[in-house]
Amino acid sequence: MAKNVAQSPLETSMASLDQRLAMAKRCSHEGVVAGAKAAVLAGIATAIPTLTSARVLPWARANLNHTAQALIISTVAGAAYFIVADKTVLATARKNSLKHASNN
Repeated sequence: MAKNVAQSPLETSMASLDQRLAMAKRCSHEGVVAGAKAAVLAGIATAIPTLTSARVLPWARANLNHTAQALIISTVAGAAYFIVADKTVLATARKNSLKHASNN
């Protein structure tokens, strides 16, 4: 018995769907990694002046308790994460869609 080598339209669309899902996972993973790197860098870049000013400047010493300092640092790190992750995912998706369009 010979096997039917031609794929049915359902099998083709399932393969295409699997390929798209794998591409989406890769795009989101790249965004998470880039966002995490940016968050670490932004956290360090914010922590140094925030903690230094809270020890040196009289106004900051009087008005920025530990909670306020942590809030400043974590807000900047969170914002950096989401901005960079979003830009990375969009850039990767755009690159992949242009590559997909040029293949067709």
